[in-house]
Amino acid sequence: MSEQRQHYNEEFKQRTVKYIQEQTKSLGDIALELNIPTSTLHKWLAKYRQFENEPVASAQRMRELEQLLQQRERELK
Repeated sequence: MSEQRQHYNEEFKQRTVKYIQEQTKSLGDIALELNIPTSTLHKWLAKYRQFENEPVASAQRMRELEQLLQQRERELK
């Protein structure tokens, strides 16, 4: 017997991506929690990710803020 595929609406996907971005848990932990394959969450992240929703503690967000700070410092000089 084949397993039935779940279908999620766009709003659910967007809310899930926002939830992922706000968490400190790993993507694998969140996938288990939501019972959604990690590969599916990766696809949703690629499509719906909004960087302003990520906590400052994420490494990528820190790099972005550092670059912005350096740019502003150059402008001030």
